Amino acid sequence: MIYLLIPIYNEARNIPNLFSEIENILPNEELFFVFSDDGSIDNSKDLLVKYFNKKQYIILGDGKNKGPGNAFNVGFEWILNHSINADDIIATLEADCTSDITLLQKMIAINRLGYSLVLASVYAQGGGFDKTSFFRKLLSSFANLFFRFVFDIKVLTLSSFYRVYSISVLISIKENNKQIISENGFICMLEILIKSINQNATIIEVPMILHSSKRSGKSKMKIFKTSIEYLKFMMKNKK
Repeated sequence: MIYLLIPIYNEARNIPNLFSEIENILPNEELFFVFSDDGSIDNSKDLLVKYFNKKQYIILGDGKNKGPGNAFNVGFEWILNHSINADDIIATLEADCTSDITLLQKMIAINRLGYSLVLASVYAQGGGFDKTSFFRKLLSSFANLFFRFVFDIKVLTLSSFYRVYSISVLISIKENNKQIISENGFICMLEILIKSINQNATIIEVPMILHSSKRSGKSKMKIFKTSIEYLKFMMKNKK
């Protein structure tokens, strides 16, 4: 089984395009769509039901807005509680269509070659941004470089949602930590990456162009708030 874990927060404008992109992806695989709703107050959940009613899917969430980290943690926990095959795969991606879905088949194939964590990377050779402000690109580049140095991480892209995990990695993380993800904000992607490295995950990056122009509406990430989250995380976790 391949579980597609997608956090949702007020994505009504993007869900029709999301469905059109992923409805026929990986036609020879068994897919289960796990939508983890982070307290949407628009009609996101109604649209998910409308579009995905003929697919295997579930919508999780308690109606409260707690952040993407909590949404991912809820989704991962549900999958671990329902998976019955040690070879199951979890693919995580954005709901706003900025992930290049055409890469998913390649990422799954690479995972099956023995890489337990496959990352879509805008900083790998061949990756990049198609429509992002200079300030955001500068801030992202600096943050990636700084935190790679602080935590001695060789991975180039630290914060992308778009990843493919072997379920064994998540099982190992859960067995050795209080929670799979404890951080509620966008810093959660760095947290679970570090935990994966600590569990000796075999990691590889695949170049990706981030298609910001395909997003309807603005990014949910607030630069100042996320910057504070990163600094607090560094102070708590740097030995």
